[in-house]
Amino acid sequence: MEKVIKGHPHIQLKFDNAAIETLKVRSEEFYLSMNKRRSVREFSSKSIPKEIIENIVKTAATAPSGAHKQPWTFCVISNPDLKKKIREAAEKEEYESYQNRMSDQWLKDLEPIGTDWEKPFLETVPYIIVVFKKIYDEEEGQKKTNYYVNESVGIACGFLISAIHQAGLATLTHTPSPMNFLSEILERPKNERPFLLLPVGYPAEETYVPKLDRKGLNEIAEFYS
Repeated sequence: MEKVIKGHPHIQLKFDNAAIETLKVRSEEFYLSMNKRRSVREFSSKSIPKEIIENIVKTAATAPSGAHKQPWTFCVISNPDLKKKIREAAEKEEYESYQNRMSDQWLKDLEPIGTDWEKPFLETVPYIIVVFKKIYDEEEGQKKTNYYVNESVGIACGFLISAIHQAGLATLTHTPSPMNFLSEILERPKNERPFLLLPVGYPAEETYVPKLDRKGLNEIAEFYS
């Protein structure tokens, strides 16, 4: 069924009004699954069917966005030469950051994570997804405004990370700064800016992650009844 609202067609929402007990089970199962998610820095080179990556990207694109402008581009890289170029450029920026840009406190805070400027996983992993935010769109040479770009793309990245985990794969939020080299290597148009880089694949056969605790509910939430 359709309805015209302010001159534009709308369709009736088909909503799954599940029983409360079902909602409780679903919410807990999703939490327990996502609570197993860990950032990974050691990846296998094991191949992944392209269809899986396509489904993951399509899931990310279901995210809400300001005025439904969908101000994002997901660049999926599997080409070995491009991955090598990205690694070399990323390590150059990361080395500079670790040596000269990061404060002593920042470096100290990173110690429990065990990370450094070397990023060999960028070549090992079967796929890299680079998310670009579209500052504006262009139609017939005219600039078209996008709204709440950072918020919209940030939400889409959250969907993307969740989709990767739910598919049974691993990833890492990687933000070498500055990231302009990604625009150059991937030859992106001037209205796009790199937002986030995500290696996607299976963890290496023997992978170790930091032994960390997440904040409890009482530390992250306030309930107003």
